[in-house]
Amino acid sequence: MKLLWFHLMPYTDLPETFQDDHRSVWVDIDPSLYNPAKGHRMYHEFLDELEFAAHAGFDGICVNEHHSNAYGMMPSPNIMASTLARNTRDLDTSIVVMGNSLALYNPPVRVAEEFAMLDVLSGGRLVAGFPVGTPMDTVYAYGMNPGSLRERYHEAHDLIMQAWASEGPFIFNGKFTKIRYANPWPRPVQKPHPPIWIPGGGSVDTWAWCAEMDYVYAYLSYFGYKFGEATIRGFWEKMKSLGKEPNPFQCGFLQFVGVADTDEEAMDIYAEPANYFYNRCLHVYSGFSDPPGYKTENTVRSGVLSQVEAAAQGAELAEKAGVSMRSLMPSFEQMVEMGYVIVGSPTTVAEKLNHVATTLNIGQLMLLLQFGNMSPELTKYNTKLFAEKVYPELTGIFADKWEDRWSPSPLSTEQRVGMPAAGK
Repeated sequence: MKLLWFHLMPYTDLPETFQDDHRSVWVDIDPSLYNPAKGHRMYHEFLDELEFAAHAGFDGICVNEHHSNAYGMMPSPNIMASTLARNTRDLDTSIVVMGNSLALYNPPVRVAEEFAMLDVLSGGRLVAGFPVGTPMDTVYAYGMNPGSLRERYHEAHDLIMQAWASEGPFIFNGKFTKIRYANPWPRPVQKPHPPIWIPGGGSVDTWAWCAEMDYVYAYLSYFGYKFGEATIRGFWEKMKSLGKEPNPFQCGFLQFVGVADTDEEAMDIYAEPANYFYNRCLHVYSGFSDPPGYKTENTVRSGVLSQVEAAAQGAELAEKAGVSMRSLMPSFEQMVEMGYVIVGSPTTVAEKLNHVATTLNIGQLMLLLQFGNMSPELTKYNTKLFAEKVYPELTGIFADKWEDRWSPSPLSTEQRVGMPAAGK
């Protein structure tokens, strides 16, 4: 099993009464809450944490794209990935960009160019994520028509794949994009292209598309393995119905994790950052969560609830009841019981993650070891303890039976530029 370190880069200084005083953490969040000097410090702390994880031995480090929010401050994950690629260039650690929201790029060939740059810069260590994007990011922050969003997405995907495969300039005559000379430079190291992972939040059509295209389905779960079980099982059922093998490395899953020396210590030190994340970072106005036309017909008929809708329901219920949103949120103890967050000693965490991986058949386990307002010191403590005492208990799962065809194939260390000598 591959173990990857995921960072959302949340704004860590939202006021304690944020839920009660502000409508949403996304789209129309009050700009006065942002302090650029604090943002400067946070970005460098977050990059330090990602690089710390890479040097601690994690198989990959992950970033992603969001807009107009304090939940994840990466409108351009490619900028973050570029500095990570350079500062980890002596490692084999995958640089996982999860990813670029294809329909938001005009023309989408920009994604082909920038991902190729990252693959070359990293020496062939890029994983290319192609999300549709949340409705907050795509429809409200960027003004996309929800009815044509997925059509734009698939056309953009086809252009990018053709750009990477073409041996020379070509004409692209799409419905939304028309290019007379499509000829992106540079070209990626990995052939025919970097591994493609598709972040999913609940669309049943994404299951079939990942199966047919041989892409990784990566479920980015806010609410842990118990809530996500139905979605993951739905993916594997779709794979089976299409005659595809149940290779666990074709499935990714995101889980919040906190490790400490003892179970008691973990419950004590991870309560505050977990409460910060679920009470502030996921405070989403329900009117932004499900614009007409955003969901596919198959998803509507299936009744599958997206991550965003689940997050937004609490705010809507509180508003209708005329009570504080905080009064409806589960306690930290309940979050742990419901599987939102896995916390405990290394033995406890390893046992639970082993259960998650083997019962849900997950070969690409993405870990949020920084969440909410977790300090850099606690983040590095969590990361180091996981790397030293949990990672060795998990990494061998599935290795004796399945081949991982969805991780990067980097250049040899002899072909890559090494780190500069000290003092240079």
